[in-house]
Amino acid sequence: MSRLFSAYVIVDWSAASKAATGTDCVSIGVLKRDVRFRLAFDSFTTTTRAEAEKRLGLILEDLKKRNEKAFIGFDFPLGFPTGLAPALKLTTEPRWRAVWNWLDKMVKDKVDNTNNRFGVAAEINRRVTDGPFPFWGCAPRDTLTTLQPKKTRDHGEGDLPEMRLTDIAAKTGRSIWKLYYAGSIGGQTILGIPAVSRLKAAKADAMKIWPMETGWQTLTPAELDGVDLVVAEVDPMAAKANPAPGEAKAIAQLRALAEQFAKLDEAGKFGELFAAPKGVDEASLAIAQTEEGWILGS
Repeated sequence: MSRLFSAYVIVDWSAASKAATGTDCVSIGVLKRDVRFRLAFDSFTTTTRAEAEKRLGLILEDLKKRNEKAFIGFDFPLGFPTGLAPALKLTTEPRWRAVWNWLDKMVKDKVDNTNNRFGVAAEINRRVTDGPFPFWGCAPRDTLTTLQPKKTRDHGEGDLPEMRLTDIAAKTGRSIWKLYYAGSIGGQTILGIPAVSRLKAAKADAMKIWPMETGWQTLTPAELDGVDLVVAEVDPMAAKANPAPGEAKAIAQLRALAEQFAKLDEAGKFGELFAAPKGVDEASLAIAQTEEGWILGS
């Protein structure tokens, strides 16, 4: 079987509120073939999300000119725990897209990284519970009636789930509702989904979101006819990375994951990762496809 992709792009997103340096930068790792058809890795770090979107656009434009298909992995969830759309009284289907559209309208993310992620989270809390739940975590200066620095209570019966099914299966320990402090992913998700949504709007049917748009199936070249890009959630921390001399650990993780995917693709096995994960029941698969998303390879 021929390989599915010519390039593997892994993105480490950021929720920084100002132009960032170090670990708060957005990092993009690109593994693609050079003029001699050998895989070569390159990386980019940007101080703002706007710069990252521009850089990603240039990368994809170059691949398009070369008529090469690309896989793009983002390190944040592409969906929220089941039930958020109806809790927000969003009635359009599918539910994941309804939430994306709502975030597109609500999120304000300026070119200098100034953003309203805390305000958006507070508004979600107001609409869902009229209190500081389920989102939590912010600096004291960002405290609002419906958003508190600390978690105010545990999730109980009748609440939105604390974690997505994929986080439970992968034992990540990550809750999307945590907005601030070490290990938080809520801010990246609120700011990241609109960026992916803009990319989807630009690429239309030439880009497919996994598993929401692809469904649960082993991908083959035939399935990707007319498709330039496949986007999925990934976990760079899952890759075993050995940094090269002078290489930052975060960049090494992007490289290691891209190399892992490329190796599977060369062996004709990468497409298998897009099929339904083993041991997951049909009801859970339906929730993941229509609302929550899934971490590729978990």
